[in-house]
Amino acid sequence: PRLGFVTITDVKVTGDLQHASIFYTVYGTDGGRTDSAAALKSATGMLRSEVGKNITARLTPSLRFIADAVPENAKHIEALLAEAASRDSEIGGLRTTATYAGDEDPYAKPRIIPADETD
Repeated sequence: PRLGFVTITDVKVTGDLQHASIFYTVYGTDGGRTDSAAALKSATGMLRSEVGKNITARLTPSLRFIADAVPENAKHIEALLAEAASRDSEIGGLRTTATYAGDEDPYAKPRIIPADETD
């Protein structure tokens, strides 16, 4: 009952198959995440036993559960991108009403075509 809606996002096993790092996320509140982390920690021995029964390796890897920070990082990046997009649209709005500080273009000169080049 302490285990919330847990999703395994990634598993990394060392080359010698001695250790497994299991990355997970929990959908819900911070309290639910804390409870799920405690539940996974207390169930590590039982889960390792089940893994050992279902693999053919000589040794059963030790299991380490790590809360995955990808969803929180993704939310932060999405917020930053939304802020950048709103600033860009604000600057785009200013651009449509902007005028030159002096004449229209002080560097533009009328092109004069010499009489001998006309055909």
